Amino acid sequence: MGFDYEAEKSDYCCQKQLRSLNMKPTILISGGSKGIGRAIATHFHREHFDVIICARSPQALEEVREALPGLHTYVCDMADKAAIKSLAAEINERFGALDVLVNNAGTYLPGAIHSEDDSVYETLMATNMGSAYYLTKGLLPGMMQRRSGTIFNIASVAGIKAYDNGGSYSISKFAMVGFSRNLREEMKPYNIRVVTVLPGAVKTASWDGVDIDENRLMPASDIAALVWNAWSLSDRTVVEDIIVRPALGDL
Repeated sequence: MGFDYEAEKSDYCCQKQLRSLNMKPTILISGGSKGIGRAIATHFHREHFDVIICARSPQALEEVREALPGLHTYVCDMADKAAIKSLAAEINERFGALDVLVNNAGTYLPGAIHSEDDSVYETLMATNMGSAYYLTKGLLPGMMQRRSGTIFNIASVAGIKAYDNGGSYSISKFAMVGFSRNLREEMKPYNIRVVTVLPGAVKTASWDGVDIDENRLMPASDIAALVWNAWSLSDRTVVEDIIVRPALGDL
């Protein structure tokens, strides 16, 4: 059976039809003021998306808004269920169904399960897992009704491999992987793609103050490029998992 160029071209253009109509597709990135989130915002802004980000710090959001003209920013504590639900309602009312959702909000606290304070578990689960759960549930109805969209869940290799001093951070990332893979199955009938991104060590603020060769860390822009490439595929194709590590392996 030969390759049907016209069918392939039509399928690809279907996903990109907003551009042909001079309408910008929309993307929301939680935790978008720094690190991986900011890199993704920068990449999609360069590709002429209508970019929305949220974070806790008004100052950090203002800095990104100055760097990326036209950016939409929202202050939101992504560990606060009520705040997340309020944000989702605002996004739905102002922008309608999103084209891309990136669940990137998260924090890192090292520790061991047997000795860490209960508050470490509660904070990490609320921020790293609860943020994705409640934000996705709040924004899914419009995407499901339209029967299109892509959701990227930024997990970690810590969500598929235990390591020393991983503690509740690793637990929260294992939960994120489970959430993402179950959501993938649920969204198949609605033509909504769900992608789990599992990076190893990336040069972000989490590594500030750590005495380590920067060359052992991946640039955040590489993660953004992978997210863009996965989105750019035809809507008949989904990259379910993106596992990416430093060239010399995990730290």
